[in-house]
Amino acid sequence: MERLNLHTDMALRARAAKVIPGAMWGHQNVARLPEGYPQYFARAEGCRTWDVDGRGYIDFMCAWGPMLLGYNDPDVEAAAVRQREFGDGFNGPSARQVELAELIVETVPHADWAMFSKNGTDATTACVTIARAGTGRRKVLVARGAYHGAIPWCTPSVAGVTEEDRAHLIHYDYNDVASLEAAVEQAGKDLAAILVSAFKHDLGKEHVMPTQAFARRARELATAADAALIVDEVRAGFRLHSGGTWELVGVRPDLAAWSKAIANGRALAAVTGNDRFREGATKIFTTGSFWTAAVPHAAAIATITKLRDTDGVEHMRGMGQRLRDGLAAQAQRYGMRLQQSGPTQMPVFLFADDADRRIGNRFCLEALARGVYLHPTHTMFLSTAHTAADIDEALAATNEAMEIVAKL
Repeated sequence: MERLNLHTDMALRARAAKVIPGAMWGHQNVARLPEGYPQYFARAEGCRTWDVDGRGYIDFMCAWGPMLLGYNDPDVEAAAVRQREFGDGFNGPSARQVELAELIVETVPHADWAMFSKNGTDATTACVTIARAGTGRRKVLVARGAYHGAIPWCTPSVAGVTEEDRAHLIHYDYNDVASLEAAVEQAGKDLAAILVSAFKHDLGKEHVMPTQAFARRARELATAADAALIVDEVRAGFRLHSGGTWELVGVRPDLAAWSKAIANGRALAAVTGNDRFREGATKIFTTGSFWTAAVPHAAAIATITKLRDTDGVEHMRGMGQRLRDGLAAQAQRYGMRLQQSGPTQMPVFLFADDADRRIGNRFCLEALARGVYLHPTHTMFLSTAHTAADIDEALAATNEAMEIVAKL
């Protein structure tokens, strides 16, 4: 009798349903994607992933952002292996923590210091807490529709959340100066921080870079109120500018939250700040048993150094532009109205007149069947491992997918 394979995607889903609530949680839950996407993966290399059923894909999600240099980058892995030989978790940090903080302060113009944790929610929450400790105030301004993490003060879900969890949040509209000014006025003398995303990347909507007018006014308002300007770099950090995304608009924050790409897939996050908020950062108590692990610190040093030495930001920009130009030509060829937005290193595309996502979902499924992993609504990501040949191979698949959806 043939033995059943308990490690196929469908078998793993069935097993998970018995021991994991909902079979999967959060943004990686395949139930949030069109039916046909794989849930479980077996391996990855460069810009390619393979699911547990053996199907390979050119990957434009990069593990939802962390893979800045591509999967299993040899230089990052070598640095991790060297550190692992000495150890990872100790009673305190290794020298790598200090070296990494020094490198980040050297790399990020606004940073006088850095602290480390494990994921983006850790970092954004620490920024808000530091801002409140440093100002002695409570109100934090956040943009409507922005995502800053997955705990009660900021999660997009209201399940298990109380009004008190968000009692001191005030909302404004991103890139709307008048809206921001009104929120500052509402906060009055209790303003602790203005929190902004590196750029507007709300799920399922057109992505928009910050305008200079908005960024500069946010800086002016925070300075006038002696409040913190916080930039959430968790998604964008190191992909658009090695010194921080708002360097592109000539504005520097007081605090910034980083994660995803900082260690090329290792679990790590950082908060950077200026000396105005050093005392606030010293006052708060934030910690985690695994936050000082040495291997992720070594990986981050290798990641940031290689990105800088290879001009990785420019490579990703060029490969993203190649993808964007190719998709635009295909849409024109088949008479499709494709809306591409966001920086080329972090693209999103949506089809016009597709409120129910029928066209976008089908397009992504057709691309998936041809070995290209895209997302129908979320920000996607380029890595330095994507080459011109990879982009052209992906475009050959999307051309067939575009032709199919044009006939729907």
